[in-house]
Amino acid sequence: MIRETELAQGPQAAQWLEVTAVGSTSALAGMRAEWDALLDASDSGPFNAWEWLYPWCRRIGTDRRPLVLTARDRNGTLVGLLPLSVEYRGVTGVPVRRLSFLGETHVGSDYLDVVAKRGHERDVAHAFARMLHALRDEWDVLDLTDLREGSPTVDVLREVFPAGDVRVAERYVCPYDTLSPSEPFDAFLKRTGRRDNFLRRRKWLEKQEGYRIERTEAPGELAGPLTDFFRLHSARWAADGGSQGIKGTGVEAFHRDATQFLAERGRLRMYTMKVGGRAVASVYGILHRDSFVYFQSGYDPEWRNRSVGLVLVGETFRDAIESGLTEYDFLRGTETYKSDWVTKQRRTVSVRVHGQAWAGQWFTRSEELARGLRNGAKAVMPDTLVEKVRRLRRRKAAVE
Repeated sequence: MIRETELAQGPQAAQWLEVTAVGSTSALAGMRAEWDALLDASDSGPFNAWEWLYPWCRRIGTDRRPLVLTARDRNGTLVGLLPLSVEYRGVTGVPVRRLSFLGETHVGSDYLDVVAKRGHERDVAHAFARMLHALRDEWDVLDLTDLREGSPTVDVLREVFPAGDVRVAERYVCPYDTLSPSEPFDAFLKRTGRRDNFLRRRKWLEKQEGYRIERTEAPGELAGPLTDFFRLHSARWAADGGSQGIKGTGVEAFHRDATQFLAERGRLRMYTMKVGGRAVASVYGILHRDSFVYFQSGYDPEWRNRSVGLVLVGETFRDAIESGLTEYDFLRGTETYKSDWVTKQRRTVSVRVHGQAWAGQWFTRSEELARGLRNGAKAVMPDTLVEKVRRLRRRKAAVE
C-alpha cells in the first residue's frame, strides 16, 4: 500500500506544496494542534475535525489503518489534509484495497472532504488527487462519501482521473436554515409550522414542578447529560427496532470521547429537559463557526404526548438565535419535523474512483449485482413482510 517515502517523492500538483502521509493512530494523536489550526482557517465541515476523526480511529475504525495525506507550504505550515483510511475487503475471494474517509461509518459524518486553507481548496485537492493518481496501482477503489454537493474535490477528481473511472452519486438531503440575530425568536417562530403547538406545549410544561432545561458545555460536566442522552435516545427508538444512529458500546465509547474533545474546544452543547428531577428529553448539538449542528436527540416515550422533543428542539433554536448564530443545520434526513422548522436544503454526494487494477471494477460490479438481488426480493415480498425484515435487521444490529 502507499508508504510515506513514496508519497514524499511523488509528483506535486504545485511546486510550493509538499505531500506526505501519516499512517498510524499514534502519529494522528499528535496532530491535534496543527489540525485544529487548519480547520479554523478552512471552510470545511464539522465532522472533519480531529476531535471527531481521532476517536473514530480508536473506537470504530480499528480494522483500518489511517492514511492521512498532508500538504505543507515552503515554510512547513500545514495547509491541507485528506483524512483517509486503508481497508482490505474480500469480494468473492478477490482481495480489494479500498481507500475511504475516516469517519465514514456508524457516526453520521456529513460534509466529509479535503480540509484546506481557505482560498487554496483547489490547489490542495489537486495535489492530493495527483498523488493518488500516481499511486493508483497501489489501491483498487477510492470511496469518498458524504461530500457536500459542489465540493471542488469532486471536480478535481474528474479532472485528474479518466472519466470512465470516476462515478458520482447523490447521497443525502440535509435540511437547514439561516438565522438572523436581529430577528427575535418569536418572529422566527411565526415563519415555522410549529409555532402554536410549541407555545401551547411549552406553557403546559412550564407549569410542571421541577421543569427546567439544562445546557451543558464544560468538559468535566458531561457524564450525567451523556448518560441521560443515551438512555433517552435508546428509549425513543426501541419501538422501531433500535437506533440506526447510535448503537453498540463502541459507538457510545466514541461519543464519550468525541464530546469530551469537542467540549474542550468549546464546540459542544448538550441540552437536557427535566421535569420533577427526571430527564425526559435530550439534544446533542455541535457548534461549528456560526452554525448550530443538530446531531441527535432522544426523549422518554411516556412523555411523547406532551411533545417534549418538540419543545426542546424549539429551545435550541431560541438559544442559537440568542447566541448570535446564523445557521441551524439538521444534517441528513428529511423527517417531517425538520421541514416544519427549516425551509432550505443542501445535498451530499459520493465519489468512487477505480484504481489501475481490475479489482476495483469487480468490487463495483459485485455491489451492483447484490443491490439488484435485494431490490428484486423486495419487489416480490408483501410490504408488511418487507417492514418486518427491516425491523428484525435493525434489532439484530442493535444487539450486535
